[in-house]
Amino acid sequence: MTRVQLEELRGVVHPPGKLDSRAEHWAGRLYMRSVSLRITRLLLDTRWSPNQITGVMVVAGVLSGAALLVPGIGGAVLSVLFMQLYLLLDCVDGEVARWRKQYSPLGVYLDRLGAYLADAAVMIGMGFRASSLHIGPYLVAGLAAAIGVLILKASSDLVHVARADSGLAKATDASVVPRSSGLARVRRLASAVGVHRLCNGIECTLLLLVAALADLALGGLTATRVAVAAVTAVVWVLVPAHIVSIVASSRLKR
Repeated sequence: MTRVQLEELRGVVHPPGKLDSRAEHWAGRLYMRSVSLRITRLLLDTRWSPNQITGVMVVAGVLSGAALLVPGIGGAVLSVLFMQLYLLLDCVDGEVARWRKQYSPLGVYLDRLGAYLADAAVMIGMGFRASSLHIGPYLVAGLAAAIGVLILKASSDLVHVARADSGLAKATDASVVPRSSGLARVRRLASAVGVHRLCNGIECTLLLLVAALADLALGGLTATRVAVAAVTAVVWVLVPAHIVSIVASSRLKR
């Protein structure tokens, strides 16, 4: 079988606007889409279906959180590696689906489930890590961060549910901007700062790796505990702000 050329594959699986959309993670644009394209080309000659790839992605995301239970720098490195594998497979499953035209509601469901489980697992894992696997305030903070992240994701997904139940088409990127000019400026500022990215498992695992390196140099778990406190605080500042942003935008308007 003649293997498809990369440029031909790219033209199909990376359609115009795909890499520039809000849904595309910065790491995907920066490096992962170049890697995923090559993995996708290899998998096209196998029987792996997009949904099977997504299933492995879900497992990788959960393992990223579980790896944080391993003490020391090793656990932090493992967590980052599993999360990068999660990101890679999150790119590959959609690329395989677009090339083969194998789309399904199950695939969308598994993809969203994976995002929920991966980010929540990292938050819980960091809580256990900061508390040295004991019940204490840092474990509570990690659990609180996980709950907050789930609320953030659910509040976004509920927009699609509300629009679908109302017979409306999917919301556009433009409808995300708040109607109030003041809120729109605040949203642009927050987006430019990028602190909201700490709620994402990809960025959070990188932060925890930096904290683990600091702990290795300084001794103890002070840096990791500061990171857990910071992430939890950011999450719970964003929860009400995100809900207000949704209500104030055009996403829930006819």
